[in-house]
Amino acid sequence: MSDKPKKSSFIQGQITSEFIGNSIAKHQSKTAIGAHNIFLGQVRADVIDGKTVAAIEYTAYEEMAEQSLYEIRESAFAKYDLTCLHIYHSLGLVKTGEICLFVFVSAPRRKVVYEALEFLVEAIKEKAPVFGKEIFEDESYTWKKNT
Repeated sequence: MSDKPKKSSFIQGQITSEFIGNSIAKHQSKTAIGAHNIFLGQVRADVIDGKTVAAIEYTAYEEMAEQSLYEIRESAFAKYDLTCLHIYHSLGLVKTGEICLFVFVSAPRRKVVYEALEFLVEAIKEKAPVFGKEIFEDESYTWKKNT
C-alpha cells in the first residue's frame, strides 16, 4: 500500500452542512448504491479540570496522515463490499458544536455500511496522526486524548 493519495482528506476549519449535503447529493446518480451511512464528529464542550472546551485546533503531519487515511480506506475496501467511501477531517480551529470529522460510506446493501463505518471511525481515531489542542474558554489549552 505505497500508492500516494490523490485528493486531500483535510478541510480547513469546520466541515459545513453544505459540504456534507453536496457530498451526499453527488451520489444520487450512482444507482447501484442501495445504502449510505455517515458519521459526523462534532466538537464537544467538555469540562476538564473545571474548564470548558471552547474549540479544538487540529494539526497533522499532512503527508503522513494522508498516507494513513489512504491505508485505512484501502483496508475498508478490502474488508467490506463498498461502492464508495470518503473521509474528511478538519485542520485548524473548530469551535464547539461544529463538525470536525465526516466519514461517508456507500454500498449496494445496508448491513455493510454500518459495519464499515464503525471500522473506519475506530481506525481513524487509533491510527491517523491528527492532533487536537483543546482550547478552553480562558484561552488555556490541553492536548486532546483520543478515547
